[in-house]
Amino acid sequence: MADPAKLRRDAGVIGILNVCLGSTIGSGWLFGALHAAVQAGPRSVYSWGIGAVAILFLAFVFAELATMFPNSGGLVHMTHVSHGNLAGKIWAWILFLASVSVPPVEVSAVLTYANNYLPGLIDPHTGLMTDVGTASAAALLAAVVALNFLAIRWVIAINSAATWWKLIIPIATIVVLMVYSFHPQNMVSHIHSTPVSGVFTAVATAGIVFSFFGFQQAIALAGETRNPDRYVPIALISSVLIGMLIYVGLQISFITALKPQDLSGGWEHLHFTGMFGPLAAIAVAVGAFWWAVLLYVDALVSPLGTAFIYVTASPRIIMAAGEMGDAPKHVTKLSQQGVPWVGLVVTYLVGVVFFFPFPSWQKLVSAVSLTAVLSFSIGPVILLRLRTSLPQAVRPFRLRAAGILSPIAFVVSNWIIYWTGYAVAKWMFGAVFVYIATYLLWNCAVRRRRLGEVGWPEAWWIPPYLAGMWVVSYLGPTGVMGGRGAFGFFTGMWIVAGFSLVVLWVALRAGQSSEAALRCADFVRTLGSSGADLRVRPEELEAP
Repeated sequence: MADPAKLRRDAGVIGILNVCLGSTIGSGWLFGALHAAVQAGPRSVYSWGIGAVAILFLAFVFAELATMFPNSGGLVHMTHVSHGNLAGKIWAWILFLASVSVPPVEVSAVLTYANNYLPGLIDPHTGLMTDVGTASAAALLAAVVALNFLAIRWVIAINSAATWWKLIIPIATIVVLMVYSFHPQNMVSHIHSTPVSGVFTAVATAGIVFSFFGFQQAIALAGETRNPDRYVPIALISSVLIGMLIYVGLQISFITALKPQDLSGGWEHLHFTGMFGPLAAIAVAVGAFWWAVLLYVDALVSPLGTAFIYVTASPRIIMAAGEMGDAPKHVTKLSQQGVPWVGLVVTYLVGVVFFFPFPSWQKLVSAVSLTAVLSFSIGPVILLRLRTSLPQAVRPFRLRAAGILSPIAFVVSNWIIYWTGYAVAKWMFGAVFVYIATYLLWNCAVRRRRLGEVGWPEAWWIPPYLAGMWVVSYLGPTGVMGGRGAFGFFTGMWIVAGFSLVVLWVALRAGQSSEAALRCADFVRTLGSSGADLRVRPEELEAP
């Protein structure tokens, strides 16, 4: 009988890489090219490069952290180690929102394409899911969750088979579109019809940065791989680079496949028949009907494959929160197959809720992008803080020039949050502030605990950080970003960069002491899913 107390270490380097790629090639490739082109025109090619570089900075940071904490849901654990109980609870909440909201995005993508041959799922006027569409989405999500009750080795095997399909179809689509319709003049046509700022806003709101989030699966599943110090960095970095090549190729092929007359009104007013399923519609328009059929099939396989993997990762983040006391202990229960089944149930229930306020792919993707980037933004802070508090801890992968790369990664993370715009930022920051206020009121007013006992001295910088980003978004550019126009787009980027460096400086000085970090690290190491040696000798605690 399987031992339900421990997660299985059945994932090899190819399996982990396939998980990352399987999550990277999801619904983003089906919709991203269209939405990026509308916002940035031919310059949208640069948007994919910017998004990949931004995520690559974060991937480098997490390559070190994930191998130090090769636990499933490790980001929850490492936040506790570096900045204590309250910071860990806040980031567990952010990670939870970021993780459980992705499967609904992918399911909504399936229904959006399916509406072309099963009308009635999407309202043709608003682009939102109908009542039938919402019910279908809930049923489809239930099927994806049900498959995740299999043991992790079967999850990896299923995804590995689907990943080959998901890689071949986008690459072949690039070739097919260029063979059937190639108008290179589109790469410079109406190039000034979109603002330069659109190159950056598209990164956050067109599904670009969302498309690269697959790298995080190597972090979430680090506790289930046999050799995390080698496999995790390879999977993190390789998945971003491979994804970038595919997405840039798709963007170019999409732009050059358009009929020049479709661009007569400029890129911001781009419109053609079948835009709810843009790549399939383009294939039909250029005469590749046979390929359009395959694209409709892939519009089922790719998003569901990504939803499948995110449903795999979400319960492990929930389980990690339970291990650290951020959620009820019941969420740590494993089935006989070594699957965190309580987390799977929670993932489904909360995922269904997301369909109601955000009943379309377009509405969900910007919110998910901001939430996920915010969850990653703590990574550079953790890395630099642990270099100080646990300098001699074993680091199987050590990031070179961390003092330069980590601040850059933190600034870039906050730029992406800024690019998302105020309309999305206000509700996300509001949700986090409500959680912080509720937690503090419950502990300080009801349980009569002092602020020092709940971790406030190590986490006090988080509310000013979030409030500062909220204010910058509120005062930022109007239009697509939804701000008040107090300053221009690039002025706002300089403000965010300066503010980020100040926040980073403060956060590094507010972290846990070496003694407290060591105690927490030793506790994390005993959870059973970690294979890293975080122990340091007593004399090393005196290191600055």
